[in-house]
Amino acid sequence: MTLNLPLPDSIQKFINEQVAIGGYSNAAEYILHLIRQEQARALRVESLLLAGLDSGNSVDITDDWWEQKRTHLVSQLDEK
Repeated sequence: MTLNLPLPDSIQKFINEQVAIGGYSNAAEYILHLIRQEQARALRVESLLLAGLDSGNSVDITDDWWEQKRTHLVSQLDEK
């Protein structure tokens, strides 16, 4: 799949800098790296949520509870 995104000059400049600093071959490689990192992060959040369900007292789980829990865990990951 090919994805074309118009980017402001400031973001394009930032991407180009990151490509150079990070030793990436091109912008696509850098962006794929970022996406893979985010995928790994999402999997980690799901893992933490499931581990939490297996530990402690049982609670009634609703869609609202699940979203609050996910938001809390994501904020904890962002702090690291």
